[in-house]
Amino acid sequence: MRLDEKTRPDFAILARTINGHPLVYLDSAASSQKPRSVVEAMSQYYERSHANVHRSIHTLGEEATELYEAARDRVQRFIGAARRE
Repeated sequence: MRLDEKTRPDFAILARTINGHPLVYLDSAASSQKPRSVVEAMSQYYERSHANVHRSIHTLGEEATELYEAARDRVQRFIGAARRE
């Protein structure tokens, strides 16, 4: 199976056709398309925990900070970094 056949279904926007052709998106990284898992995680965050990270002492702020720091830990492990910075 080719990589595009394996990953394309993860990106809902790539199910679109334009002028009768499958969408191919070659724009910059600043506007890269997100896979469903990222869209779902972002939606859950905005619906349940959105607050200022490291700036709030209320429940939502604490949850947002915990999620933020956990994401940094996951990225650190994923790329094999010595530190999160």
